[in-house]
Amino acid sequence: MASTPQPRRPVRIGGASGGFTDRVAAINRLASDPEMDAIVGDWLSENVMTGYGAGKARKIQNGLDRDDLPLEERKKTAQFASTFLQCFEPAIQNLAKNDVKLAVNAGASDTKLLAEVCDNMVKKAGLDLKVAWVEGDDVTVPFKKMVAHGHVFKNMSDGKTLQEWGFDPICAQAYLGSMGIAEALRQGADIVICGRVADAAPTMGVAAWWHGWNANQLDELGSALIAGHIIECSAFATGGYYSRFKDLMKAKKHLNLGFPIAAVHANGEFDILKEKNTNGVVNVETVASQLVYEISGPLYFNSDVVADIHHIKTEQLGEDLVHVSNIKGLPPPPTTRCGITAQGGFQAEWHFYLVGLDIEEKCQWMEEQARYAIGEELMSKFSMIKFHVHGTSPENPRNQEIATVDFRIFAQARDAALFDPSLTDGFSRKLYETVLQSCPGVSRPNDLRQSTAKSYFEYYPTLVPQSICNHRVHLLFGDRSSTDIPLPSEMREYGLQESYNTKDPVPLETFGETVDAPLGYVALGRSGDKASDANVGFFVPNQEQWDWLRSFLTMEKIKELLGPEEYEGGRIDRFEMGNIRAVHFLLKNHLDRGYNSGSKLDTLAKNLCEYLRAKYVPIPRKFLENGRI
Repeated sequence: MASTPQPRRPVRIGGASGGFTDRVAAINRLASDPEMDAIVGDWLSENVMTGYGAGKARKIQNGLDRDDLPLEERKKTAQFASTFLQCFEPAIQNLAKNDVKLAVNAGASDTKLLAEVCDNMVKKAGLDLKVAWVEGDDVTVPFKKMVAHGHVFKNMSDGKTLQEWGFDPICAQAYLGSMGIAEALRQGADIVICGRVADAAPTMGVAAWWHGWNANQLDELGSALIAGHIIECSAFATGGYYSRFKDLMKAKKHLNLGFPIAAVHANGEFDILKEKNTNGVVNVETVASQLVYEISGPLYFNSDVVADIHHIKTEQLGEDLVHVSNIKGLPPPPTTRCGITAQGGFQAEWHFYLVGLDIEEKCQWMEEQARYAIGEELMSKFSMIKFHVHGTSPENPRNQEIATVDFRIFAQARDAALFDPSLTDGFSRKLYETVLQSCPGVSRPNDLRQSTAKSYFEYYPTLVPQSICNHRVHLLFGDRSSTDIPLPSEMREYGLQESYNTKDPVPLETFGETVDAPLGYVALGRSGDKASDANVGFFVPNQEQWDWLRSFLTMEKIKELLGPEEYEGGRIDRFEMGNIRAVHFLLKNHLDRGYNSGSKLDTLAKNLCEYLRAKYVPIPRKFLENGRI
């Protein structure tokens, strides 16, 4: 009788980058570990993609997008994540020495070029690492054809049609799945360069290749999708942005946070650990923190699979070791997320620094004086002008800096000339004229470059059919062949995500006497962005606190905590993950068009959670008697 083949051991995948600014040493540090099987990294946030996409369009328009030019010449106008090369070059020797695979989404709008550059660097190092690249994320041509044929696209955040948006698309960049990465590895690639694949796709692709999964193994792929989500933001899973950050400081573990590692099992379940001999921490709270970050609901969508995380479980197996399970995979949708970039216009900002007593009245004086100086005629030419007050001046301040408030004037317009500092009737000159007639305790910055025109992009997230993506793998070794990646064999349409307040609330009075204190004394959390949507999740350490949190923290309560100056009437969705004692909120269109064009300081909603954790709420006294976060 033939023996049943044993599943392969878990594949160890290191998360080396959560963005283009992450640590240069990351890939090399992980590659130097002989127990590492693969390294993944994300260099392409939405705001970065807009710039690269627009740059690619300019190259095409100017006739510079040519493969016949020498490599060094093409690099001069490259539209890929150049910071990736800073991380890649020091790691080449260790990648080869320890046979570690590398799959990254650093290609942006010049994926083929980046792959050729990496191949050239490997050859110059005298090594035989094999490079492949993945095509299909640039859907500008088919997208524009669909628009020309009358297809109606809608913004995923505010529901506006492309026509209502009112801008001319420059480029369209779709989110690809993981099967191209898996195929490249199956064909012998050591390094896989991608453009705009989903953030978790490199982890999924590596796991599918390692374990031999096919595209229909949805539970396994769904779990790997969440593994990729946990490690896609680097140290966010090992103590970065952790609500208990003071504990790390007290233990002297807050410097040199280790990079996360996902050990993905053959059934899709996975362990999260971290790089050896580093600081930070991996526990059920750091994993939960990253889980609730940048999700849109209980279904996590990807073009390979949809992960249902309603009943996700985490278990602390040991020091810096957490096991994650109970994720269900569902068929993917026939569409995938796509970002549309357009030239938005120009923007500028002006800052006055106010200090001391009567700050509210001083800010009122400055706004009224600025409005009067600019005048109604010029004001009407701006597409946006907002007045912001950042900070406050406390009573009896201990020094002048802490008593200083930033009064910020932010403006946007289609015409750059409105911000020309040489014009006597322009934005800058009009505000200059208020300086000597201001209220007491006002100064301006020495560097006025922010008051001159800066171009900005508008970003429009929508859905496109997966069928318009020319998903294909290209090898830069062997016969240099190309392979088409088929569409998923089963796909499903999905409507709005489930949204609800808790189904069996516990009467709040049963928790006993309350004390007004910050929500963050008992609740941990994390927040983030997806285009102009913001999300925030909160969770608590024990069951009694969970019964209180889920009963107390309703959609109506979140609106109240945001306050009238932050909540502008948008839809708020809510769901729960009872096994990890978490409640999650999605704030639709909360970020004023998102990072590229928004007026807020918190452009990526990274600060939203900490603002809400600072709000005072009636907390059961017995919770606080046991200590605070």
